[in-house]
Amino acid sequence: MKVAIYSQYPKKQSKDSLEILTTELLKLEATLFLEIEFFNNIKNKLLNPDAYKTFNKLDKSFDLFVSIGGDGTILRAVTYIKDLNIPVIGINTGRLGFLATIQPENIKEAIQQIKNKAYTLSKRTLLSIETTPENNEIKNVNFALNEIAISRKNTTSMITVDTKLNGEFLTSYWSDGLIISTPTGSTGYSLSCAGPVITPDTTSFVLTPIAPHNLSARPLVIEDSTVIELKVSGREDNYLVSLDSRIATLSNDTIITIKKSPFTINMIELNTESFLTTLRKKLLWGEDKRN
Repeated sequence: MKVAIYSQYPKKQSKDSLEILTTELLKLEATLFLEIEFFNNIKNKLLNPDAYKTFNKLDKSFDLFVSIGGDGTILRAVTYIKDLNIPVIGINTGRLGFLATIQPENIKEAIQQIKNKAYTLSKRTLLSIETTPENNEIKNVNFALNEIAISRKNTTSMITVDTKLNGEFLTSYWSDGLIISTPTGSTGYSLSCAGPVITPDTTSFVLTPIAPHNLSARPLVIEDSTVIELKVSGREDNYLVSLDSRIATLSNDTIITIKKSPFTINMIELNTESFLTTLRKKLLWGEDKRN
């Protein structure tokens, strides 16, 4: 088995989780590859640095991708996985953990379940983006697993986001911005802006305005086959677009086209876990004893 391992921050909990993970994977005679920047940051603290090879890009020969960190780490990991269909699982050393669901104390059990194929693959839809004129910051990694968000820059004034769906005018959002979210991202930024929670297998996207001044503006659920076109205007000449955690600056004459990405990401869902279980745990549903 060929396994890629990635983490953003070499903090103690990530290092300890890596050591446990390494022990379990070596029992399966796996070949381990650490992302090169992560390896360079942590190699002096490793018990056996020679146990690892390194990578800075992946290919289809990898059998498993393990992310150590929070949900943001998995979102970064997706930029390595791209359209390679490598199954990914996350060890949660961060905070909330909707995507990174394996707790450090459960690593051994999780690896055994993977060995026994006691899991399913949850195919996660992504968004892709095109800009006219083309933007060099975006075109090389032009997809997002959670959301694409438009927001104001260098101003406290609101922006106007003219929005079309399949070529038909929807509305002009007068707001701090607009979030276009996948079902996976519905528990992220969109949720914090009062968007709905959507199960990962739903074939929908969500448009969620950020602090809209149009008091009737509400989150809108649309078919994921919809082509979304956005045009921004405001007092400043530029605005921000973010793809998960990656940010670029666009000028107000830029037209954005967002649609369903041609590939999906395969998230490993262990048989002892489920999205609904995670939802109850993370949102504390049922903590009210009357439930």
